[in-house]
Amino acid sequence: MATWQGVNEFVSVAELGSFTRAARALDLSVAQVSREVTRLEQRLHVQLLYRTTRQLTLTESGQLYLQHCRQLLDGLDEAERALSLHQAVPQGRLKLTAPVAYGESHIAPLITAFLQRYPALEIQLNLTNQVLDLVAEGYDLAIRLGHLAESSLVARRLASRRQHVCAAPAYLQRHGLPNSLSELDGHNCLLGSNDFWHLQEGGKRRLLRVKGSLRCNSGHALTHAALQGVGIVQLPDYYVARHLQRGELVELLAAYREPDEGIWALYPHKRQLSPKVRMLVDELAARLPGFVPPAALQHGLGQADVLVQETGEGMAAHTVDGGVVGQ
Repeated sequence: MATWQGVNEFVSVAELGSFTRAARALDLSVAQVSREVTRLEQRLHVQLLYRTTRQLTLTESGQLYLQHCRQLLDGLDEAERALSLHQAVPQGRLKLTAPVAYGESHIAPLITAFLQRYPALEIQLNLTNQVLDLVAEGYDLAIRLGHLAESSLVARRLASRRQHVCAAPAYLQRHGLPNSLSELDGHNCLLGSNDFWHLQEGGKRRLLRVKGSLRCNSGHALTHAALQGVGIVQLPDYYVARHLQRGELVELLAAYREPDEGIWALYPHKRQLSPKVRMLVDELAARLPGFVPPAALQHGLGQADVLVQETGEGMAAHTVDGGVVGQ
């Protein structure tokens, strides 16, 4: 008689590439995961994994078994989702994290509306610019901004953001309009926590070192300084779009702008994704692209947001308010 025992452990090991990562994702000890995979191999009378001190690879039988297990587990996911939608009442506790400024202006208002529809749900929202280990610290979901590298987390793109180089008309009247990247050398560029702006020239990404009289880790504060004519800034659209529309800021060097960056939902392996998390992610994906923050949140001061780069089992964070970071 077929049984599920050991299947989750085997699939996690195969997909995450190690017993340690699988144990962390499943909230089990490494010994438990190893024991369940060994029992599964014994029950099937076949070796599924080649184990050495340096690497872990699938046997031919393991590859075949993994393919069928994925189909079965994906079907189980869909069955749970269908049941959740049938019940249509997400409940219980949900823990997520988001960068401070973007979380205050965009995520928190949407979560408030979500809770009003589903009062049986309890959400813990941690706004921080620290990059947290979702599995180790018990988070269901993280919102991240910018470019993502490979990781064991699942990433879903929710929306996009665009970086703008801009300045106030008063500044441009005094100092002139830069028409090329080299002309930025003669201008006062307002900085975030690093000396680089991300731009594009000749179809290639370029890290441009800039300098100026103000360095600040608040995108709102840098926006205010630009509006006062202090200098030129590079900031995401959710800080400056309305000022560009009103003519209070003027976009510069649009031909050198990088392609739009992603705004992402990150969560542990999809088979750990509960229906309530899936419903919240679906809600954010549906509403964030056209969402306009309440006016009170648009004008408040906030800390810098975070660009996250996923690397293996860890994550490295770089501050991006006041210009996208360099490495």
